[in-house]
Amino acid sequence: MKFDMTTLHESTPEQIDAAARHAADATPAWATSSGATRARLLRGLADAIEGAREKLVPLADGETGLGPGRLNGELDRTAFQLRGFADKAEQGDAFAFTEDEAVAGAPPAGRPRLARVRVPLGPVAMFSASNFPFAFSVLGGDTAAALAAGCTVVVKAHPGHPGLSREVMKLAQGVVKLQGLPAGVLGMVEGAGIEVGVRLVQAPQIAAVAFTGSFRGGRALEKVAQERPRPIPFFGELGSVNPIVPTPAVLGAQGPQLAQTLAASIALGAGQFCTSPGVIVVPRDAASQAFVDELVKALATQQPHGMLTPLIRTGFDRGVQGWGRHAGLRPLLSERAADGAAPRPFLAEVDAPDFIADASLHDEVFGPAALVVRVDDADQARQVLEAIGGSLTVTLWGFDGDEPPAAPELALVRAASQVAGRVLFAGVPTGVAVAGSQQHGGPFPSSTQPSSTSVGYAALDRFLRPVALQDAPAWLTRRAGVPV
Repeated sequence: MKFDMTTLHESTPEQIDAAARHAADATPAWATSSGATRARLLRGLADAIEGAREKLVPLADGETGLGPGRLNGELDRTAFQLRGFADKAEQGDAFAFTEDEAVAGAPPAGRPRLARVRVPLGPVAMFSASNFPFAFSVLGGDTAAALAAGCTVVVKAHPGHPGLSREVMKLAQGVVKLQGLPAGVLGMVEGAGIEVGVRLVQAPQIAAVAFTGSFRGGRALEKVAQERPRPIPFFGELGSVNPIVPTPAVLGAQGPQLAQTLAASIALGAGQFCTSPGVIVVPRDAASQAFVDELVKALATQQPHGMLTPLIRTGFDRGVQGWGRHAGLRPLLSERAADGAAPRPFLAEVDAPDFIADASLHDEVFGPAALVVRVDDADQARQVLEAIGGSLTVTLWGFDGDEPPAAPELALVRAASQVAGRVLFAGVPTGVAVAGSQQHGGPFPSSTQPSSTSVGYAALDRFLRPVALQDAPAWLTRRAGVPV
């Protein structure tokens, strides 16, 4: 992997302001565009990155070290979701239209004629993520959803893959120009310092922010968005510990296989997935102890690749060291890797009361690290989930019978639904399908808007605002939800 600070560019304040203005100038035309026009752009963008695969994948690998196999698959996913949002635009999902006919008489029974439509929010500032240089970057899911909703987009490129970001944006702007669309439909700013992001969020033309990144960075930008003279929505994905909660029965029956699967999930992508498992909640019994022993052995054989940037590696080391200072923590696998080398997996265990009482143990350590939390029973496992507060996912193993479980386990299912945006009953959480039923966003601290998703076609909704039209003229209602 090569991370070269000399390749970074810093957009000037004037350039950032100009990008926001150009996005605003293009908004009237793009917001009122047809579903067919939006679909044509999204499909053109998918075709462009696929056509440049032989150039883009080596460039991405040179900057991230994620490997051609992973990156080719991610490029495929990015093209898939661009085309998926194209289909949704063409089908009119952004133009949802409901109408209530007038009812004669006095209120509350009587009412005027009402139509409910949705309008695009306006220019969106989209902050790229480090860990998915295609799927959560320049032409990732947030960009695709915003464009399908009729919003123009200003991308804040991630400094972890600047050359790739510029090349993808160059391709995208070529598609925009070829299709005769306003140049401001899609723009980009870049820079490693927080000043660039702050300036973009403060730009008066920006109407919403989509962010995937660190808790600290996200909270800082959310504060900026809320302190504007006119606050704007901030859709932030900030981090998640993604608990795994197995039953003693499933560990007794499938413990060795589950340990192998879980170890691979923890180490996948050097643990740099937002859905990487970070907490494993296990009882105190023989089957669970055998599972933990197998997990330690399986993790020890994993060979994570280097992390995306030196800053991310520093954060991982600092997080593991912070855990290690906790008096109640018992290391199970702790191998110090040399500076600059690939990280080694880290695993430790802690008793549930200590975990519940110490909020610092609930924080994500971004990388191949996890905590085993020992519980006495299902009720204590529920308390662990509630202490975590908010997570993108919770995985429940052993709850997949034909009949509902007993009351304590049923309470666990209920708690999982309260703290997570996605509850799994099989498999591991790493890997998020792009589909209409997907929910990638949970209660704080995993995201700032738990009712919205950053993966799947429901992401379209975050960039649209409902408007009621009362006694609208016929020419307006005939538009069936297409904004004017």
